[in-house]
Amino acid sequence: MKNWPLIFGIALLAGCAHFKPQPLAPEKTAAQFESRRLDDAGLKKFLEQNLGHELQNWPETNWNFQELTLAAFYFQPSLEVARAQWRVAQAGIKTAGGRPNPTLSLTPGYDTTTAIPSPWFPAVNLDLPVETMGKRGKRIAEAKNLSESARLDIVTAAWKVRSDVRASLLDFTVAERRAAFLEKQLAAQQQIVKLLQQRLDAGEIARPEFTSAQIALNKPQIDLSDAQSKRAGARSRLAESLGVSAAALDCVKFQFDFSALPADGLTSAEARRAALQSRADILGALADYAASEDDLRLEIAKQFPDVHLNPGYQYDQGDNKWSVGLTFDLPILNQNQGPIAEAKARRELAAAKFLQLQAQVIAEIDRAVAGSRVAEEQFKTGNALFESEQQQQKSAQAQLEVGAANQLDFVGAQVELNSALLAQLENEAQLQTALGQLEDALQNPLTLSNSIVQQTQKNPGETKPISKHEP
Repeated sequence: MKNWPLIFGIALLAGCAHFKPQPLAPEKTAAQFESRRLDDAGLKKFLEQNLGHELQNWPETNWNFQELTLAAFYFQPSLEVARAQWRVAQAGIKTAGGRPNPTLSLTPGYDTTTAIPSPWFPAVNLDLPVETMGKRGKRIAEAKNLSESARLDIVTAAWKVRSDVRASLLDFTVAERRAAFLEKQLAAQQQIVKLLQQRLDAGEIARPEFTSAQIALNKPQIDLSDAQSKRAGARSRLAESLGVSAAALDCVKFQFDFSALPADGLTSAEARRAALQSRADILGALADYAASEDDLRLEIAKQFPDVHLNPGYQYDQGDNKWSVGLTFDLPILNQNQGPIAEAKARRELAAAKFLQLQAQVIAEIDRAVAGSRVAEEQFKTGNALFESEQQQQKSAQAQLEVGAANQLDFVGAQVELNSALLAQLENEAQLQTALGQLEDALQNPLTLSNSIVQQTQKNPGETKPISKHEP
């Protein structure tokens, strides 16, 4: 068949990949980011899939922590980076499994001493590489472990996203509540100044007492301005943690559940045992170590040379000559000792990194458990003080109603109650911060049994809960 070289060439080209340019336009990507909104139809579908029920009132105007976390999983660019890195690692498995291609050599020759029957004597040689000692399988095993490590990095990134959303939502909610309490405190303090002004005008008090009340009025004003500033900053950080612009949060309200408390009876030993068996970064470090062991196995296997089969054909002035060759390296001068030593060092490095991470996790858990216990005790103590202030305020109101106390005494009791409310709000914030640190240390949501991230950890092959696209 005369056209077989053409057919063979076309078949080879048909299996080749072709480059398709995908240039990035900063203006376009920035506009796409600015257009992100919490009423996105794709986000609605993503929420329904992960929440397990339809959203009747869409778009949502009141978002809780779980819904905001899912929105962050949908929009957050850092998760997109982690998913892209996993796809790169998955492609590495395909690369590792590739078999070496044969080589075709064409060596035409020309005999200048004779032209009978032809001065040409073309030759064709093939080089067929044959890998030995299971090198391909060892490459694939190493690539699979690296892919698993990259997959677990997605879970670690998801926890970081969740932690950022929780912290910024807590800061925003605390600042908002603090601002509301301070507005009441400011109003009460202004009323005290007004009542003292009346007494000063009537000659019932001295001016220093009135001046002290005026000075005391400055504190709630300054604190209110500070709370409003912190609220604006926390709102901006919340938008950043979600992966949207601040404008996307316009006309949206948020809820944070302050009723969550650390798990009863949780000890550092129990927490360590649970975390060291399930934390994504721990499992990822183990996968990295397994990959380093596969790498060492591969380098040791490379001590044994691969075999090259070399069949050949030559047409020599009318004679058809066939040959079969066998080529392999002689491991006399170099037995791959250098790469083996490097692989051993990389395995030791992976082991050292794992032990370092394990020590960090244990210390983080111990701090988080201890911190949650201290914050819980402070919260209980603050509750007792707050209840005492409530009783005093009720007593002042009762005395006012029967004429045993005046309006100034009653407003003063209100100021003390508002101060107790502010103090208890700080205790609540510290407790919730400690709870968030404990959840991050365990990588286990203590109050969210159907956590998206928890489902990912229980089902290693499932990535849908933290991915809006199939990888």
